[in-house]
Amino acid sequence: MQSVERLQRTFIQSLEASMGEPEWSRQPDRLYAPQRYILAMGGKRLRPVLALMGAEAVGAKAEVALPAAHAVERFHNFSLIHDDIMDAAPLRRGHATVHERWGVNTAILSGDALFALAFKALEAAPKSALPELYRVFTQTAMEVCEGQQWDMDFEHEDRVEEGAYLRMIQYKTSVLLGCALQMGVLSGGGSAEVAQALYSFGLELGTSFQIHDDLLDAFGDPAKTGKQAGGDLIQGKKTMLWIELGRRSPEHLNEAMALSGSERVDVLTEALETTGVRAYVESRRKEHFDRALVALGRAGDLGAATPDLRELAEWLFSRES
Repeated sequence: MQSVERLQRTFIQSLEASMGEPEWSRQPDRLYAPQRYILAMGGKRLRPVLALMGAEAVGAKAEVALPAAHAVERFHNFSLIHDDIMDAAPLRRGHATVHERWGVNTAILSGDALFALAFKALEAAPKSALPELYRVFTQTAMEVCEGQQWDMDFEHEDRVEEGAYLRMIQYKTSVLLGCALQMGVLSGGGSAEVAQALYSFGLELGTSFQIHDDLLDAFGDPAKTGKQAGGDLIQGKKTMLWIELGRRSPEHLNEAMALSGSERVDVLTEALETTGVRAYVESRRKEHFDRALVALGRAGDLGAATPDLRELAEWLFSRES
């Protein structure tokens, strides 16, 4: 993971330097302070790192993709500000959420401005790549919003099909990973074919990543995940685990819904094991991971350097948090 750590440092140094630019000290400060706040919270910086890795995969310097990296990171954090409002979440990465600290109205407006600044970041990208970068980024931004709406719609639906769930997580989460890689390749002067192959890699890897999150929520060690054990199960969130259990054994689901808190989690996790749902969902996670590796192999056949991306994928697949 040395390449990932190196590129994390490259991006963080660029991010810190950018905070001294005039666009972050404009007035009114209450509009920009929340943006500086959430961008400084940290995290894995997975999306900007993928953009930089995309450039390096086609033989370019990582720095050429920094505008794309800033664009996807700003967009991601814009979506977090708004998601936290929709979820009424009090904390983000152990800190008060933007709307808790500055109020809902300022959080909405600050998120909107961060969305605009995501597109502004691309002004510094290589001019020859700009039309395609804007097309890819705009399409992805629309899809992420569509995914979020589907996620909210599912809260009011009694039954959700697995295909609809997969479409939702791909739009809400996976497309931005694919977009980051695709924009990195385009920024580095790579071919459209390599860009598409790495987009597919990111899409399938992101899908496997989100299914893994569902499994960790139910079966992960809270000391490692940093989350409440079975939080999604308590809320009745329609993950793939929930959907498949309802298909195989609705009586277990109905029994659990009559309970609450840890009792619900205990009944559901036992049912997920005994009915084979956990094993099935694990197999689906592996299926999407394997598809990611096939796409990565296709990029390699087209001349892209892929070992660092494969190492990252394998680390994400085996993570415990």
